[in-house]
Amino acid sequence: MNKFQTVYQGGLVRDFEDTFNKSEFFLPFKNNKVDLSYIQEFITELQAERLQELQAERLQELQGYLQVTGLSNYTLTEEEQRAIDDLDNVKWGTFNIEKLFGKATRGKRLKSADRISGDLPFVTAGENDTGISAFIGNDVEVFKANTITIDMFGSAKYRNYQYGADDHIAVVHCDKLAKESVLFLTSAIHKVSNAGQFSYAENFYAKDADELNISLPTKNNVPDYKLMKTLGSAVQKLVIADVVKYADRELSAYQSVIGE
Repeated sequence: MNKFQTVYQGGLVRDFEDTFNKSEFFLPFKNNKVDLSYIQEFITELQAERLQELQAERLQELQGYLQVTGLSNYTLTEEEQRAIDDLDNVKWGTFNIEKLFGKATRGKRLKSADRISGDLPFVTAGENDTGISAFIGNDVEVFKANTITIDMFGSAKYRNYQYGADDHIAVVHCDKLAKESVLFLTSAIHKVSNAGQFSYAENFYAKDADELNISLPTKNNVPDYKLMKTLGSAVQKLVIADVVKYADRELSAYQSVIGE
């Protein structure tokens, strides 16, 4: 019947009944009767194929998340579970970004018309595609992977690749730390820099990054980067676990509908 949607929707309401009654479509016949058994078997086969597709998509999605994060599985280690359980007992301290990582660097403007097509991600302000507006081949400053960018609106993002940046981007140089620690730092920075104080009228610049004070876990009155690494890894796994649970619920719902 779906094949006739265009015909039905394009006609007048008063003509619908007549148009509907004149519709012709093909069905399998056996012994001069509609072969309902064949139709049911055919539908069952289609449902089974769709279920296999969903299961394959779920597995592919999980493998994709693990590959991106560099994890082999999403099961918390004993150390990660302890870190999560003991989170309420963690001692926190306030630290200045510039004192931790030196001065932030401001990118340099590169007009769209002057950009040469290439392979280097070029980061600008905005949320679409995590701020990557183009891939360029221009001779620009290349910032290291495992660093943090903060755009003109105060939005902080982790960069696990080399990139260029325009003048609406501040780069925090924390590349010597473990990836998971930098992910934790990104969240801590974003919480402070993206609190609504920056906008088109009041832009965030590198000097603002230098003045940021963020709250971090401490050990012996210094940032506990080891704990941050453990917590960062745990959070990644918990997020993936939630995605897996959601996918499993979707599969279970589909199986219930088709009576598996």
